[in-house]
Amino acid sequence: MWALIAVTTVLLLTAAYDVVQRRNSILRNFPVIGHLRFLLEGVGPELRQYIVTSNDEERPFSRDQREWVYGSAHGTGGYIGFGTDNELEQSSNYVIVKHAAFPLPRPAADQDAVPCAKVLGAARGRARAFRPESVVNVSAMSFGSLSAHAIEAIDRGCAAAGCLHNVGEGGLSPYHCHGADLVYQIGTGYFGCRTPDGRFDLGRLVDLVAANPIRAIEIKLSQGAKPGLGGVLSAPKVSPEIAAIRGIPAGVACVSPSAHTAFSDVDSMLDVVEAIAAATGLPVGIKSAVGEQAFWNDLVTAMADGSRGVDFVTVDGGEGGSGAAPMTFCDHVALPFKLAVSRVYRTFAEAGLQDRVVFIGSGKCGLPDTAALALVLGCDLVNVAREAMMAIGCIQAQRCQSGHCPAGVATQSAWLSRGLDPDLKAHDLESYLRALRHELLQLGHACGVEHPALITPEQVEILDGHFATATVADLFGYPPGWGLPPLADRAALHDLMARDLDRQPAGTR
Repeated sequence: MWALIAVTTVLLLTAAYDVVQRRNSILRNFPVIGHLRFLLEGVGPELRQYIVTSNDEERPFSRDQREWVYGSAHGTGGYIGFGTDNELEQSSNYVIVKHAAFPLPRPAADQDAVPCAKVLGAARGRARAFRPESVVNVSAMSFGSLSAHAIEAIDRGCAAAGCLHNVGEGGLSPYHCHGADLVYQIGTGYFGCRTPDGRFDLGRLVDLVAANPIRAIEIKLSQGAKPGLGGVLSAPKVSPEIAAIRGIPAGVACVSPSAHTAFSDVDSMLDVVEAIAAATGLPVGIKSAVGEQAFWNDLVTAMADGSRGVDFVTVDGGEGGSGAAPMTFCDHVALPFKLAVSRVYRTFAEAGLQDRVVFIGSGKCGLPDTAALALVLGCDLVNVAREAMMAIGCIQAQRCQSGHCPAGVATQSAWLSRGLDPDLKAHDLESYLRALRHELLQLGHACGVEHPALITPEQVEILDGHFATATVADLFGYPPGWGLPPLADRAALHDLMARDLDRQPAGTR
């Protein structure tokens, strides 16, 4: 009897503590039983070694990849012991960065300033052109797809880390307004800048820009997880609050149109781009997964005379994530990121226009090796989405479409979202973003350059799994100079990075 009372008391005290604590959303949402996850996680390596899977077999993110994000978010470091457990010679499409014989000094532990090489909007003389202070930013994720607490945590984390926060096509909510500079995304539903009948309203967009810290406008043509389809927000997620923000009925699935009504071809799209830029002064760009090549050819041709053009292009890989999408579209529509971004970059570079556009990579770019490869392929910035979700607590449960995310990230459940503390998770996101930038900086210094965007395609090789390799330059057909910022921007980077180094105490250099 006394043993039973003691056990019951311990369980009740544990449950009370779990519900009250704010550090871990799983324990807060699932008191007592949530500890089983961490118990199993603790013996996971031993179980997987004999029974289940290796560290590199889980998808879409392997355990090693998730552990790097979690460790970076919690400040426990990304170090491992006893060497790599990857089979390097037998791995195909495996990235190898070729370090320099005489590298630059290792960056100080707290050095993570990695600005964009290009000034966004400068090539077209936008009134409010600016240089993004971080090469790593948070990709478009709407309030609705994510909970209010998740959006607030992301915005606070971006503000603390000096990153841009893309609001997603769901419109601007109060949870996006906690200090971060914003990229406002315009999708086919025109949420937040639409007329009562669902068409684009430039006047409402101008008012939004005037009242909020919006630094750029992104017109979404398509996204990697469901290219060729509009966004989908399942009915359980369409709360009255979300319905009011978007201007749609509550409790009814929100399915955006597949195509824009404000334009129907490249020519009319560029008219809209220039109208928005003229009315707001902001840089304006597009986001697209890559399918047919004709669109990109037409875009480059239309921009050739310099009279009109986009300021940036966000290339989304077909492997991108989504809260809800048909399996066929997730698995089989649109090119994967590396092929997509190299094809788009090549189209602009062959026309001599690559220096006039800021290229942004999106599609599993939130790890040091994938982010570095994106920069080598010509990206000036990388956007992270699912990795940012993991940094604030996502456990890859893959229940985003159900509205029952156990970590309180991709849900509108008041009970589940309460488990995610925005203040604490904001710190975790900041830590992750800074760790990613710091490791990119370390890779650049190991290659003998001051900034990761200066790593050349010749300095990275890809293993084919059969004891052969090819440089990125050879594999993707990049001639010398491709993938690098313009000469003037390289000189500006040299000055910026030297200035950041001068700010450090002498003993940490």
